Amino acid sequence: MVEPTQDPRTGVALIGAGMIAPTHVAALSELRDKARLDAIVSRRPERATHLAQHYAGTQPKFSADLSEVTENPDVLMAIVATPPNVRIELIAALAGAGKHILLEKPVARTLAEAQEVVEICENAGVTLGMLFQHRAHASSKAAARLIAGGGLGQLGLVEIAAPLWRDQSYYDELGRGTFERDGGGVLLTQAIHTIDLALSLAGPVTRVQATVATTPLHQMEAEDYAVAGLTFASGAVGSLIASTATFPPGNETITLHFENASLRHGRHSLDVFWRDGSTDSETFGQAEPGEGGPVVAQHALHRDIIEDFVDALRDGCAPIVTGRAALVPHRLIDAIERSSRTGAAAEIADR
Repeated sequence: MVEPTQDPRTGVALIGAGMIAPTHVAALSELRDKARLDAIVSRRPERATHLAQHYAGTQPKFSADLSEVTENPDVLMAIVATPPNVRIELIAALAGAGKHILLEKPVARTLAEAQEVVEICENAGVTLGMLFQHRAHASSKAAARLIAGGGLGQLGLVEIAAPLWRDQSYYDELGRGTFERDGGGVLLTQAIHTIDLALSLAGPVTRVQATVATTPLHQMEAEDYAVAGLTFASGAVGSLIASTATFPPGNETITLHFENASLRHGRHSLDVFWRDGSTDSETFGQAEPGEGGPVVAQHALHRDIIEDFVDALRDGCAPIVTGRAALVPHRLIDAIERSSRTGAAAEIADR
């Protein structure tokens, strides 16, 4: 057993050294006054050592052995950034050792697996948070505040759009876009961010009529296109369209039509069109090159989500997105897939 240190900062381990790992390491580098990256666990640690160049603090230990985390009393939390097919055993071991977990999307490959992950953490008494970083956009926070103010009136119509593009080379990586490794395609791997944000603003969906498909533009097992008609618990209706076959890609948008105004949310913009003809518009920064693509070049949003999780552990409160809250978009995606398979509307139970 490693002897604990007296360092007051939160000890962090990163599990997984794939495409998103440099983003996490760079984010933790900016948080080193309150969090300390102690270890990076990878199946091939010798191939992960390049990540040290993204970290300004003391170089973390690289290992293929999860016990470097589970048996280290200085590690309070783990960021799990592995493919979904290897999550259950990892999370069970981490939770069993009392380590709090911040999880990259999706929670798991299926709704049943996702519920199991949440229950493992709840039964172990550890906090499970989700890296749904769209919630950290300044535009998202502004939209949430405006809706909570009540001045927009009753919600009537919701339009969710994620028109994205992935080249075939993205899906040529072993296992990517398969049900065995990823659990699905555009819905679970890309659009889940926009879906989560939309549901946090508009409330849950109770009924879905949907179609998912793989277009001739990609050779892959899972879907690269989905379209769904939605009925919300509030009585509003709406639509969702998501694709990684849209070229050139468009902006991910959420448009909410209320009784008194329509609100259109983009990553860096928020427009409110009032029924009297006036418009309120605000811009929040600028789009970065490649934004919406497979590589997350900027780490500011991940930094904010990680910092929120570290602060939540310190203060004994819930993180911005809990594991249980993350089941809400998973239930919608599951219903979309069920509706497409049967050709009939699918109901979503509130549980």
